[in-house]
Amino acid sequence: MLSRRELLGAAAAGAAAPVPVPKIEGEWWTLARDPDLGPLNGPPAGRPDRVQQPVDFAIWQAADGRWQLWSCIRHTRCGGQTRLFYRWQGERLTDADWRPMGIAMQADPGFGETQGGLQAPFVLTTGGLYYMFYGDWENICSASSEDGKTFARRLQASGKAAMFGEGPGNNTRDPMVLRAGRLWHCYYTAYPEKKGAVYCRTSRDLHTWSEARIVASGGRAGSGPFSAECPFVARRGEWFYLFRTQRYGSNAQTSVYRSRDPLDFGVGNDRYFLTTLPVAAPEIVTYGDRDYLAALAPDLKGIRMARLDWAS
Repeated sequence: MLSRRELLGAAAAGAAAPVPVPKIEGEWWTLARDPDLGPLNGPPAGRPDRVQQPVDFAIWQAADGRWQLWSCIRHTRCGGQTRLFYRWQGERLTDADWRPMGIAMQADPGFGETQGGLQAPFVLTTGGLYYMFYGDWENICSASSEDGKTFARRLQASGKAAMFGEGPGNNTRDPMVLRAGRLWHCYYTAYPEKKGAVYCRTSRDLHTWSEARIVASGGRAGSGPFSAECPFVARRGEWFYLFRTQRYGSNAQTSVYRSRDPLDFGVGNDRYFLTTLPVAAPEIVTYGDRDYLAALAPDLKGIRMARLDWAS
């Protein structure tokens, strides 16, 4: 058994341990550019002030080894909320200018989705299947695939796509799913009363989900409707890092938080705040022994990638 002195020494050493901080390394390269949608090219009818843009996206490796990138393209002519999913394919993660593969998915009101409302896909693999989580403007939905390229909606008993949401008009969106312990954690954002926050629900099977819990809100990142967008959580050892976006474009900002509890990154406070990064909608991709960070281009006309380091 350690003596009191030894325990105090160990605690002091732990408190003084350097904190790994995410840092962008080297130059960016472009993975995807604003696509040609043919007759659906933006701007939307009657809205010449809107510019077509690829925004929130997902990156993963399909069963055949080729890399996939699906992005929500906004301000198109698809009607409704003007958004759809477009797909690119790359032979290697570090290649530039992946091959455009065409429109991958559009909202289907027959399944209860909002016309033109597809937002922010996220893909994981488990049990031999690929699972895609996405927003339909009001709810979080899911789809699955065997090859990682062609996805089919996972409908509920009602015949609708929606799994859960934070109520009509609150724009439940931007899901990201991480396994911690025996539970899957689905992080997402919404803005009841126009107050944006990061929410989380948990599941043992990716089908049945718990009630919602707010895990990050307020603080220096703000509490406006867009202050907690594109949540992404990465695990490093015993620590969980939450990336939470406030701004897109040339003045992009994502706040980063660090906590041992995947269900608490600071609600109404900056207790776990770590740093900010000049990026929007980041996604971390681990391949081999390297981490990479993908994010929106500053002009919102493409998706780019750089190496990510964890500097102490």
